[in-house]
Amino acid sequence: MKPDQIYQELKDLAEKLDVTVSEQSFRASGIPVKSGFCLIKGKMHCIIDKNITLHKKAKFLAQSIFDLPHENLFVVPAVRDIIQKYGQKKNSGDIKGS
Repeated sequence: MKPDQIYQELKDLAEKLDVTVSEQSFRASGIPVKSGFCLIKGKMHCIIDKNITLHKKAKFLAQSIFDLPHENLFVVPAVRDIIQKYGQKKNSGDIKGS
């Protein structure tokens, strides 16, 4: 799969899990901010820096989805592999945030 297809599949999966995915430009804030996963008024949000590479966006989203209950949803095998790969690295401390 192409990187943009993988990223779109990850975003679609996040939406199925009731996670709002948005991309924001953090550069204008003047404050060093990174992509993050948070709760806003009880709703899960994944806010991604729109200035990072597509690969980093997909990696961050895969890490965020890893800990959510997605096992009972259909996920394209290539995307499931990416979720497992980056989720396990996140939990083992081998990966740095974006």
